[in-house]
Amino acid sequence: MQEFNAVLDLLAMLASDFRMGGLFVLLVMAAVSDVRFYRIPNWLTFGGMVFAIIYGTFAARTPMTGVQNALGGLGTGLAIMLPFYVLGIMGAGDVKLMAMVGAFIGPYQTLQAILFTCIVGGFAAVTVAIHRRRLGHMLANVKGAAQGIVVSGIAGIRPSGTIDTRQSIGKLPYGICICVGTIAQVLAHQLGFV
Repeated sequence: MQEFNAVLDLLAMLASDFRMGGLFVLLVMAAVSDVRFYRIPNWLTFGGMVFAIIYGTFAARTPMTGVQNALGGLGTGLAIMLPFYVLGIMGAGDVKLMAMVGAFIGPYQTLQAILFTCIVGGFAAVTVAIHRRRLGHMLANVKGAAQGIVVSGIAGIRPSGTIDTRQSIGKLPYGICICVGTIAQVLAHQLGFV
């Protein structure tokens, strides 16, 4: 019976919380765009950020709390994902999308959403590698990247910041992973699992 009540609470939250409904719509739009064009439009990410900051300002107990929460989440998403863009692992649209997510859900939930997203991304990468019969190649790439990180950390050598695309197993539209990971985190949070 508790599970049923939790599901009803979840549905009520999705129906009454315009912010979460807006976030889910924007995430699905970004995922579809990423699959079709390997691109997440700036109007979607920046528009979502502005909406989240304005909505958070008026929906919070005090406007300053809402602004701090939105900007803290935006900064958290940006700070954690930006190094992956610098290293050439993901695109700028993915970074901006995660920053937008942070503006909607705040810094603490953004950390959780990034963790959920990385788990979904790992499963997606393995699935794509198996489908393309390139799993061994992918594992060799992961090993090489891990060794490079360890060596650069120990020796203090700065990584080159580029990845040889000839050794890549292909592109993965990470907007899907961000969409699924974030929605899973929001639902898990609403149901009390995290």
